[in-house]
Amino acid sequence: MTRMPHPLPTLPELLDLASVVSLPLNTRFRGVDAREAMILRGPEGATEFSPFLEYDDNEAVAWLAAAIDFGWSTTPPAFRDRIPVNATLPAVAVQDVAAVLDRYPGCRTIKVKVAERGQTLDDDVARVRAARDYLGVDGRIRLDANGGWNVDEAEHAIHRLAEFDLEYIEQPCPSVDDLWEIRQRVKYMGIPIAADESVRKVDDPLDVARRGAADLLVVKAQPLGGIHSALEIVERAGLPVVVSSALDTSIGIAMGAHLAASIPELEYDCGLATAALLQADVTASPLVPVDGSIAVQRPELDESLVQFSLAPADRDAWWRARLARVHALLTARSALATRTPDPMRHRPHSGASNARNRG
Repeated sequence: MTRMPHPLPTLPELLDLASVVSLPLNTRFRGVDAREAMILRGPEGATEFSPFLEYDDNEAVAWLAAAIDFGWSTTPPAFRDRIPVNATLPAVAVQDVAAVLDRYPGCRTIKVKVAERGQTLDDDVARVRAARDYLGVDGRIRLDANGGWNVDEAEHAIHRLAEFDLEYIEQPCPSVDDLWEIRQRVKYMGIPIAADESVRKVDDPLDVARRGAADLLVVKAQPLGGIHSALEIVERAGLPVVVSSALDTSIGIAMGAHLAASIPELEYDCGLATAALLQADVTASPLVPVDGSIAVQRPELDESLVQFSLAPADRDAWWRARLARVHALLTARSALATRTPDPMRHRPHSGASNARNRG
């Protein structure tokens, strides 16, 4: 499925065009205080390769395919030049909620992280209540459990949290079977179920839609192999989608914005405002929300900012070794795909990772 330029850029070419940065976060997120990313400079503009550190090489293949797709291929035609976005509220203490949400001016939708390890449902209820108080009655609240509940826990939590007028609940349970079950249990409540990990961390990203286990899909450009690959998944799934980010720099956010701009019908605010979680970025024009939306554009790299945020030498070497291994895997899979009539089967995908993505 992944639409790749032929031939792929060589490994020496990619290494020569690469910089590894480490960007501190305003708020601890996914258990880290800084986001590492490899920035590449392609003929179409800057692009990003930034699979999370715990992902293995097989899972990182799709992320490299996405980076090359964005940096070496033209983007599809756009239906809009701005993307409405949601605020993202990590699993912070109640007293910190307002300070986090103040970084998202004009956003009228908040995605609240719940089911955090080491926290309780009471913590979730307090955080969601604080988000609702911040928004008032007119804003939208969506929850993201990252598969942190089993079916019974999810049902109990949804009943506890329903009073806050929820837009939807993202990945309440880990498996497609569990998503189907919880969707049946809470359907009468009118709260939609969204699938995220069950789209991008499985061999068949369409299985969750085919089995009726979700009302909408969350799609992310990097984990799905790039804009063109993600667009084909959206078209074949036939469900409403939310385009989201993976704690990218503004370069990776731009990839997501171009994906969102290319989808004919975009019913929901997108999760593309996470550059607001970064203390630093690689462009002087970061894609942070203005009046609740971000622009569809390719930010220019600011080389002085890149230099300021360069990762230490040992981390730079770690990323370059990772790129070499993943490039070899992508080259082999691309060669296989050219000989195989079923591109969905051989789309670079995340595989079944044991690591739990908190993006």
